[in-house]
Amino acid sequence: KNKSGKVAIVRGNHKKSPLYQRLVHEDLEMRMPHKGPMLEDHEIKLIAQWIDEGAKWEQHWAYIPPSERISPPQTDNQSWVSNDIDHFILNRMEGNGLNPSEPADKATLVRRLYLDLTGLIPDLEEVESFVNNNSESAYEDLVEKLLDSPHFGERWASMWLDLARYADSKGYEKDVARSIWKYRDWIINAFNQDLPFDEFTIQQLAGDLLDNPTEGNLIATAFHRNSMANDEGGTDDEEFRVASVIERVGTTYEVWQSTTMACVQCHSHPYDPFRHKEFYESMAYFNNCIDRDVYNEQPKLFTYESEDTAHVKEIISWINDQLKPEDKIETQGLLYSQKEQLTNHLGDLEVEAEEFYKSSPLIELMMPDLDMPWQVQDSSWIYFQQVPLTGIIKIKLEVAAVLDFAGSIEIFLDSLGGKKLGEVKITKSGDWDAWLWNKPKDASYFKDYYLDIEPVAGNHDIYYHFKVGDTYVQHLFYLDKITYIKEASIVNKYGPELAAKLDSLNAISHHTTPILRENDERNKRVTRLYERGSWLSPAEEVERATPPILTNSIAETDDRLAFAKWLVDKKNPLTARVTVNRFWEQIFGNGLVESLEDFGTQSEPPSHPQLLDWLATRFINHHDWKIKSLLKEFVMSSTYKQSSAADKLSIQKDPRNKWLARSQRSRLKSEQIRDQILAVSGLLDTEIGGPSIILPEHSFESNYIPKWANQSEKDQYRRSIYCFWKRTDPLAGMITFDSPDRTICTSKRINTNTPLQALNLLNDETYFEASKSLAKKVIRAKPNLEDQLSYAYKLAINKDIDQQKLNHLVSLYHESKDYYQENKELAKNQKPEMAAMTIVANTILNLDEFVVKL
Repeated sequence: KNKSGKVAIVRGNHKKSPLYQRLVHEDLEMRMPHKGPMLEDHEIKLIAQWIDEGAKWEQHWAYIPPSERISPPQTDNQSWVSNDIDHFILNRMEGNGLNPSEPADKATLVRRLYLDLTGLIPDLEEVESFVNNNSESAYEDLVEKLLDSPHFGERWASMWLDLARYADSKGYEKDVARSIWKYRDWIINAFNQDLPFDEFTIQQLAGDLLDNPTEGNLIATAFHRNSMANDEGGTDDEEFRVASVIERVGTTYEVWQSTTMACVQCHSHPYDPFRHKEFYESMAYFNNCIDRDVYNEQPKLFTYESEDTAHVKEIISWINDQLKPEDKIETQGLLYSQKEQLTNHLGDLEVEAEEFYKSSPLIELMMPDLDMPWQVQDSSWIYFQQVPLTGIIKIKLEVAAVLDFAGSIEIFLDSLGGKKLGEVKITKSGDWDAWLWNKPKDASYFKDYYLDIEPVAGNHDIYYHFKVGDTYVQHLFYLDKITYIKEASIVNKYGPELAAKLDSLNAISHHTTPILRENDERNKRVTRLYERGSWLSPAEEVERATPPILTNSIAETDDRLAFAKWLVDKKNPLTARVTVNRFWEQIFGNGLVESLEDFGTQSEPPSHPQLLDWLATRFINHHDWKIKSLLKEFVMSSTYKQSSAADKLSIQKDPRNKWLARSQRSRLKSEQIRDQILAVSGLLDTEIGGPSIILPEHSFESNYIPKWANQSEKDQYRRSIYCFWKRTDPLAGMITFDSPDRTICTSKRINTNTPLQALNLLNDETYFEASKSLAKKVIRAKPNLEDQLSYAYKLAINKDIDQQKLNHLVSLYHESKDYYQENKELAKNQKPEMAAMTIVANTILNLDEFVVKL
């Protein structure tokens, strides 16, 4: 019906239907679309036909749960079929007048499998072993071997990190470093351990809300701590906190629902059935997380190296054994929680100065990972939330300054206008260049200040107000630690051995990872709808709820954990479809739904709708959400094993290979290209995990590099997934080959073909070093030129070279050798033969067949 209440459509009679009448009305004021071009004749006829046939209205296919009753269609060519996937593919292929391609040769197939399942290429021994293995189980045995490889997790984590917008920096103007590499390693391990996708989902979105969450559960929640944070001085922390939460809503729906929910921040969706209010009802699940847009990125999880973990446990156990019953404390949960509880319980409460809850816009912490100073202006302030003050009699401040009178620090209780606990005058502590980027050279440059306070019971917010001295400088002073000193520390009752153990516990180094945690009831946030999406225009309060179009018969959810479980509920119509589609695209080159990020009404319909639904239900019921068995089913199909060679008919009828009558040729991802070059040259270091690596080509200023980053020269040839990723300055080789900058969630990388890519492969310093290494390798291995060139080609391409290509490489070698004999200074202390072989090796690593998966 219309808004007027009148019937718009008379089923079975389009001529009597006001809807149709308005489409063909001669009066422009009456004709629809209003003030728009008239619909095409065929469009009007289609609407008329729909009305005459009963005007049956159906939901968009994506919002209808996939049927569990779908069976593979019967096909005539049973000899081609390897598994049920092939029935679906062959059925559509034959319906479009196409036939399958010939099977790929075994050398191509083994290379393809390695690239798809581990992201690396096989060495020659592995190729020859497979090519010469004629047993029926040879192919399946190879698939199982690759699924069990520790490099499986690295390959698939690379895909997931695009979705997670993972980076080693915070983004925006400052783009300060962020220690979040433990999350990257968690993803690698999750794929290697074949963590079921439903658990994989729940841990990343709500691992902190699980009963007795483990260290891994909490690290997983860093998925949504990859949101950008703005450390620029003077920005409004609440504005960018809200920006992060809004971004998390859009990312969650894109990753798990392929739904463009980000459109609904400002208004109801123009195409899909999502109302403006529903965005904020979903936002309410994420809006109560503790994290805010502040420098210290609290809450953070403290973790230890594996060898230190056992040592920490031993120390904590020893200390607990020494304590008398009245002094014991319950130490459950994570190791750092135990350590923190124990330290604060037995001794004085010590905090790093940057671990504050909130600051004024006039204070700017330059580089927290480097212990860099604040840029302090007059009347700056910070405060620490809910400090336990019972039994505290003094506050100790460790401060470094270069001026005779640098300023003062006033300390207030509960607010800047609250009870004043005292004030300390800051004077000179040592001589050093105290300009913005420089810090005190060592601990001797700090001076201790003690402030006696009246006893205060309970937990309170503590404010520190900074005032400049007689002379203003950009760097006022450097505040390192604050210690709340107890009247009677328990540790003093036990003698020096226990105190020494406590000191040794505190001395053990740790890593930090930003994680999600929920606010308590006292600090619980209210979520409101923002008019036109502006956080400055809050309107009605909203409660947590999921969109009705997706909820179906699923119960209402009440927290972030329930929301995560809702996403992977069997009744959710999208999650399983979206997930199998993502993995299908990675293996076959195109998604069954081509728009990976959008399953809405503006997306292309599925090329094989029944196959998509069959895979989705099978993913849940047969594979139990396991990724490895799903991928095995993909690669065991005859569809996967086809050659990528295409005849004229196939190209004419299906230029985009929608019907999969051949294997899809696809350019390797940027990480894969770099990793292959290093592997073929013999330079690749296959160590797994650890802090992100600063490469020579990063060319960062030393003051940017965080203290946790890996700067070791021996690690510069690790896999690309471990390279330090700075959002505003990503590696040129990655961006040139279409890596995203990771500022936002990326469902599918674009695939360009530009001259810059060839220039990068030919001239990149690392790639040229790899070419030199490959040249040395083949010269040492083979006695004569043609054997050397054939060997270099086979190492890179995994196949024997044909005579025509070999002749070209021989000509290139001699041409290059003559050039370097005439221009010896350009050979850079190499023999002309070595320089010429380097050029040939560099050329082989630029071949199309090297950078493309065939």
